[in-house]
Amino acid sequence: MTAAVHGDDRLAARLGKQLGRRNQVAAAAVVSPRDTGTTVASRGAALDADFEIGSLAKCVTGLLYADALARGEIGPDTTLGELLPLGDVPAARATLHSLSTHRSGLPALPKSARPLRTTIALWRHGTNPYGENLEQLLDQARGVSLGKPRPHYSNFGFELLGHALARAAGTTYAELFHRRLAAPLDLDRFYAPATADELRLGALTGTGRRGRPRPPWTGEALAPAGGIRASITSMARLTAALLDGTAPGLAALDPVARLGPNGVRIGAAWITIEVKGRSITWHNGGTGGFRSWLGLDRDAGTGVVILSASSAPVDRHGFALLAEFSERGHPRGDGDGDGDVGA
Repeated sequence: MTAAVHGDDRLAARLGKQLGRRNQVAAAAVVSPRDTGTTVASRGAALDADFEIGSLAKCVTGLLYADALARGEIGPDTTLGELLPLGDVPAARATLHSLSTHRSGLPALPKSARPLRTTIALWRHGTNPYGENLEQLLDQARGVSLGKPRPHYSNFGFELLGHALARAAGTTYAELFHRRLAAPLDLDRFYAPATADELRLGALTGTGRRGRPRPPWTGEALAPAGGIRASITSMARLTAALLDGTAPGLAALDPVARLGPNGVRIGAAWITIEVKGRSITWHNGGTGGFRSWLGLDRDAGTGVVILSASSAPVDRHGFALLAEFSERGHPRGDGDGDGDVGA
């Protein structure tokens, strides 16, 4: 499944028609057992251009969490305080398992991390509200309280989870996911820049409303929750590895707790829902100028990724493309006589 990765002009044309004018720079990947390989396409950028993947980084952290469990480095009841220098504060009592399923009681973001001026800058200009280094993140953690252990989506919790996993392995988060995920799976464009100076050649600039450029979202603290950048080819390889069983930490995909109504469940970051009788494992992501979506129909062995350098949502397009490949093996013709999209 992972042997062939190549571009497809028809998928690129389809991508342009589906996403419309607001998503001028975008890329897609489809992995299906009915194809000879993994099909990728890009619109407005090279195939190796890297996008901000936003909260898909949480899925990476979920894989690292499940992998650390399998290695015996941590247990589900291991607490933040056992791994990070937090002292005797409420956040130190949060277990890694509760963090991985958004049930720790931690807030989405500490109040101190988003004063009014930061919020205004975020909504007007897409400015990064998560630019802290690790020491600043730990200082924030020392000043928060724990709420009730109920489902509550927390970027803050996943930031702390990722850095706790790195401490358990005796390294940094950036090195941890490189060593255990990016390098073994040959994800050559898959990294977490701590500052804008660390952006690689080919790093795209995201856009907001009316195509206005947005500043990059970088930061050491942010990486485990939303600070990873990736190309569509790297995301395609990761998706194929999730489906063929070669990715580490696959237990992260298995739902273990309720997340919301209507049967929505969660594993370690990965969300599972029922769509027209099919079980779909997925997540999305968003930053100031980017949107992303990754979905898996594990029963059909099919996966789809969409990355966009625009703040316009892409979720419904991802679900639609995954449904077509899962049910038919190839999507319907795009209406111009070119027929099906395939490898």
